[in-house]
Order: sequence, then C-alpha cells, then structure tokens
Amino acid sequence: MAMDVKNGIHTVSVPNGHPQTSKDNEGRGNWRNKAEFFLTVMGAIIGPGNVWRFPYLCYRNGGGVFFIPYFLFMFTCGIPLFFLETALGQYTSQGSITCWRKICPLFQGLGYASHLIILFSATSYIVIIAWAFFYLFSSFSADLPWATCGHEWNTESCLDPSHPNVSLSMASSLNTALPVMEFWQHRVLKISRGIEDVGSLRWELVFCLILTWVLCYFCVWKGIKSTGKAAFFTATFPFIMLFVLLIRGVTLPGAMDGIIYYLYPDISRLSDPQVWMDAGTQIFFSYAIGLGFLTSLGSYNTFNNDCYKLFGSVFHYA
Repeated sequence: MAMDVKNGIHTVSVPNGHPQTSKDNEGRGNWRNKAEFFLTVMGAIIGPGNVWRFPYLCYRNGGGVFFIPYFLFMFTCGIPLFFLETALGQYTSQGSITCWRKICPLFQGLGYASHLIILFSATSYIVIIAWAFFYLFSSFSADLPWATCGHEWNTESCLDPSHPNVSLSMASSLNTALPVMEFWQHRVLKISRGIEDVGSLRWELVFCLILTWVLCYFCVWKGIKSTGKAAFFTATFPFIMLFVLLIRGVTLPGAMDGIIYYLYPDISRLSDPQVWMDAGTQIFFSYAIGLGFLTSLGSYNTFNNDCYKLFGSVFHYA
C-alpha cells in the first residue's frame, strides 16, 4: 500500500493498483454526516435477535453468569470482526461482493453467499413486521381484541383473565385457552385444521405485507440519501418504546423479585459447552457478522473517516 499527497488530496493505492481518493465515492454518494451512518448501523444490528433472543438465552444459560462468555466473545470476536467488515467497505468503497475484487477475486463467493443469507432472512423478518402492523391496526379500538373473550373467533374454551374465578376455572378444566392465544391462532393466522386443509390467503396479512415492502422500498429507493433520513426514525423509535416498556415493567408489583430471579447467576452453568456456544452465536447474530451489509454501509463513509471513534460509539450503545 502506497500513500501520497498531491494538490491537497489524500491518495492511497489499493491492491489492484487503482489509486483511491476521497472523491471516489462521488458516484455512489457518501453519508451526509456521521449520525446517519451511526443510526443506520444501529438500526441494522439491533432487532428481534437482541430484543427477544438474548433475554431468552440469558435466562436459559444461568442468568447473570451468561454475561461472562457473552462479553468474552464480544471483545475477542464481535468487536474485531465488526471493525474489520466495516473498515473493509470504507477502504475499498465497494459493497460486500465487489470489495473482494480489490482484495482477492477468488473470495467473491463470500459476498454472494452473504447476499443469499440476507435474502432468506428478509423474507422471514418482513413477515414479523407485517404481523406487527396487523396488531397495530387492531389496537385502534376501545378494547383490545386480544384482551377479552366474546369475539367471533373465540371458542367455548376461551378463558377471560378478568373473570373473578379465573384460578378456579383453570384448575377445574385443562381444555382452556387465553384470549391472546385464540386471537393469534384464530384471528391473525386462522390456522387450518391440518396439513390436508390448505386454507386461503389472509388478505389482511397480505395488505400488511405489501405495506411493509412498500415502506422498505421508499426507505432505500434513493440510496443512502433516503436510508440515512429514515434511520433517524427507525433507529430511535424502537429505543423510545423499549424505554417506555422498561419503565412500565420495573414499576409493576414484584418487578424487583422477577429481575433478581431472572439474573441470579448459576456458576455451575459455565461448565456447560452449550452456554459458550449460545454466547458465541448470539454475538455473531447480534452484530450481523458475516452478512455483508456492514461492509456495504461502511463503503459510503469517506476514505479518511475516523472509524475508531465512530465504532466506539456504536458499541457503546449496542
């Protein structure tokens, strides 16, 4: 790698011999400011895998003791690989496929493989968002439809939690179902009787799915110009809602007892290899290691961007 300064422009020779300057990204564009890149990365790596999967793994693998292998893998694997993937994109100013042409063309298959993984992941995550929209639209009513029985989708075994003798009813009958479960099975999914009954399209879910794809399209249709602007909402709104839920949760009766029970460390679990496997996979899952979009997002940074400070901020909030 050779470095030179001509006419005030910083020039660096990349592996294929093509000199790269800070102006090379004019055709692709650059992030307007560091906040756009920061929020876009935060919105990309923080998702259901962090909100749902991590608490479950923490509880299953010894409570607070799970943080020991988790932080160990984070500092030895997560942070270095996160930095390398993003710096690779910043250095080459290319996406996760074409960046390998400047490093080692033989490795372009890694980029294609990561894109296939993202394709499969997108088709599943987009359905979860469609379900979320369905619940959002259903919540615009005086009474939440999944909170009580008496709706057309409820069965005779539906058990109203507000019933004064709910404990006695549950003890006397095992064939009962809560309204939230019946809403999910009979209203949202409308599960068929068996595999022999194909069923029909859920047009309400189809509408929610189309709406989700349309919103995703408008978030990326102008490249990083629209993605960076959308990130100011998509990356901050979930944190606001999680903070609201946190305040609500810790103010409930018995919240402290539940937190202590959840985080109480079981040191003996450290001898279980499954705990270490779950911690390692969660790090790779949480920080999107190997998926390629960190390289793509980093490619829109300016070549002289101080990535050390920016990555420190990302890991501070992640």
